[in-house]
Formats: sequence, C-alpha cells, structure tokens
Amino acid sequence: MKNIIKALFIVGLFALTSCETNLDTINENPNDQASIDPKFLLTYVSKSAFQVNGDNMYASRMMIGTDGENTYQYMKWNDASFDTYSSGLLNTAKMMQEAEKINNKNYQAIGKFYRAYYFFNLSLKFGSIPYSEALKGESGITQPKYDTQETVMSGILSELKEANDLINSNDKIEGDIIYNGDATKWKKLINSFRLKILITMSKKMTLGTYNIATEFASIAGTQPLMTSISENGELKFADAADSRYTMFNNSGYGSSLYMADYFINLFKARQDPRLFTFAAQTTGAKEAGKAITDFTAYNGGNPTSPYSDNAALVTAKNISKVNDRFYKDATNEPSSVLSYPELEFILAEATARGWISGSAKTHYDNAIKASFNFYQTYVKNPNQYFAGFDVNQYLTTSLVGYNDTAPLQTQLEKIMTQKYMTMFHQSQWTSYYDYLRTGFPNYPLQTGVSAPFRFRYPQSEYNYNSTNLKAALTSQYGGNDNINSKPWWLQ
Repeated sequence: MKNIIKALFIVGLFALTSCETNLDTINENPNDQASIDPKFLLTYVSKSAFQVNGDNMYASRMMIGTDGENTYQYMKWNDASFDTYSSGLLNTAKMMQEAEKINNKNYQAIGKFYRAYYFFNLSLKFGSIPYSEALKGESGITQPKYDTQETVMSGILSELKEANDLINSNDKIEGDIIYNGDATKWKKLINSFRLKILITMSKKMTLGTYNIATEFASIAGTQPLMTSISENGELKFADAADSRYTMFNNSGYGSSLYMADYFINLFKARQDPRLFTFAAQTTGAKEAGKAITDFTAYNGGNPTSPYSDNAALVTAKNISKVNDRFYKDATNEPSSVLSYPELEFILAEATARGWISGSAKTHYDNAIKASFNFYQTYVKNPNQYFAGFDVNQYLTTSLVGYNDTAPLQTQLEKIMTQKYMTMFHQSQWTSYYDYLRTGFPNYPLQTGVSAPFRFRYPQSEYNYNSTNLKAALTSQYGGNDNINSKPWWLQ
C-alpha cells in the first residue's frame, strides 16, 4: 500500500506537460521507478473525469446565483487552468505505461479513451494546445509546442480508432468503477465518443485526413454503439468517503443557487415533469400548499438581470432553488460524460444533416424516452414526479413532436432544445458547446454581451512556455488571447 500511495503522488506531481516544474528536483532514479497496478490508476482517473461540473450550469442558462456576480452567469470569465495535464493526463499516461509492462491491452485502450476525452475538452476550452509533445518531460521536452485544433481532433480520433482495435474480452479490467470490467461496454463508449467528436466538428467538412460525414457514417454503420441507459458512460455514486455525489453538502447549493427562468420555462411550456426533479417549488408556492406537480409552483430568475434583481425574487418568495436532493442526497443520479440519450441526439442530428440514412425522428424519440427512463430509474421516489405521465403522448405535443421533413434549422432547434433539457448536471460543457456551434437553444444574453467562444490560456503558460504559447496565439488569433477570439472549430 505504501508503494501505491507513493506512486499516486509521484504520478500527480511529475511535470511532463510543460516546464512549470523543475524535473531535476523531482525525477526519481531511473533504475528505481515506482510501479503501481494499473487498476488503481483506472479507479483514480475515472473518479476524477466523471465528476459533475457546476460552472457550465451558469453559462448554459440553467442556474443563477444571488450572492454576487457569477462570472459564468454573466459571461465574463477569463483564463482557465492546465491542471488536467498534471492530474488526469499524467495518471492516464502512467496507467498505460504500467499496462504495457503486463501486456494488458484493455488498460491501454481505456487510456487512449481518457487521453481523447481530456485532449478533446482542453482543445474546446482553449483552441490549440500541447498534444504531440505533451507528457514527454521524461524525454526532456519541458516546453511542448502547441498543435493546431485540427491536429488535436484528428489525432484523438485516430487514438480512439486504435482503442477500438485494442479492446478485447481476454484481458481483465480491474478497478473499473464505470463498467465493472465489461470490455464490450467500453468498446461501445469508445465508438460513441468518436461520433461525439465528429458531430462537434459539424461546421467543418474534413478533419485532417478524415472526411467528417463519411467517417461518421462508417462508425455508425459498422461499430458497436451504446443501446440503452445501462451502457451510459457514467459514474455511479455511493454513500461512502470519497465516493459521494459531487455536490453533496455543497453550502452554495443550499443557500444561494437558484434556477434560471430560461431553463425552467422550457419545461413549463411543455408540461415536462422532469422539471420537478431539478427544481424546488418557490417558497410562496410551498407555503400556499401547491402540489409538487403543479407547474405554477415553479419560477426562475433571469440570468441576464443584475443579481440584486434576482435576490429580490428570493425576498418575494417567488424563485425556485435547485432541488435540495442535489446537496442532501449522497448518491443522486450518476454523472455522465456521454450517455445513451446524448448518443441518440447525436444520431438524430447526423441523420437530419444527411450524414447517415434513416429517420431523425426515431433517434430523437429514442433519446427523449431514454432520458425519462434515466430519471425514473435513478431519482428517489420517482412516482411523486412522474405518476400518470405518458411519454408517448408527450412526443406528440406541438412543442415536442418531430417532423423529418422540416427544414434543417427547424430540426436542429428541436434536437438541441431537447438535448439541452437532458443535461442538467450532465455531460459537463456539452450544452454550451452545442449552443456555440448551432445557435440552439437560443440563450438569453445581456445587451452588448456576447457568449465567449473560449477561455484565455493560463498565466503559468505565459510564465514557463511563453515562446510556444505566443506562436500559437499568433497563428490562431493574431496574437490576441481573449474569450471572444473564435477558434478553428467554430470558423
């Protein structure tokens, strides 16, 4: 156990990503390298990667704050961190190294998935990033060059293709808190994630040597994909130390976090009972004795209004807090990085765009049904929210019903709106990125304020890798590092 703990700390500290840390002071004797069973690293990486991210809830107009000006709510964020390199990616690299020692191809394949996952999100956050020279501090590369976004995205597609080829039913996968060692489910997630990358690049026709539509059709037509919520790429929480729901006992959730009216009103307009699982009744409605399933008992605050205006709604007892289960329930529903409902929405969009044949409506309907199934399965006492609800009837209503022959923009609006409605505390920043590339759903913004396209690079890169960073800024944004500089994937 001592060696395991030692290795975890070493893996978490090695500066293989940039020159932020002096390698000479922390490198161990190369003849006495710490070893660790990859199963421990798989658990560690998975637990970290699948946590709920709350910041995107503000940017995506789902939640608001009332105790001050939240930079995400008011679209005023600035730089972000490269910590993913020194935590998730380093531990992933160590897991793959250890897997190679014991010739276990499954840990290597899952490692390629996590590399793709981390690099995908880093590139969407910033633009060009260190990729081909990243994590090579042991080889003497402490100031890695930046690769273009196209290079990163095409590279991780190739890594996922390799992962699909490596994954097998013979090599054991221990320490797997996502699929409990089921290689078939990992294979489905890997291929489904390939489709997520391709659909995210929908404004482009090619990605390196890949034709986006052709590659999408090939994967969708020949590779195994997720087929039910039981195959979601998700982390299930447990009421045990270090395993509880991300927001459990979060003081902010219990005091100053409320629902945005934009998000709530989509559910109210559609008489969609999933609302009751996300939001609490207003204090006024509760005091008046309104039923939990009374849509008039719910009201949100305007995410573009001054926070003092929304605080006044609190005083007036006319704003819904986030449902208290999110901070009082130690388990709650699982947190996904890619779910079966999301995959079905991806397939619906690809069909609407003409990338694959079939009915976009079928995929769209499947996605919505699966979303209801998810909440009815995992939310405690679901009958109090869903009793008497008929999802098939819901799919025929005017605001929900889908028409395969409608213009593409009409179809995209339907798909993106419903996809957005499934992502409260799910799939991290996906909803925001969908908005940036499609314009749907149509987020409310303050007058004169645009939705940022990216984050600024971290100050640490200016301090320790400035030459490569400045070259990347010049090639991408004319030297300007600001949140309104449009990255390649959105051009």
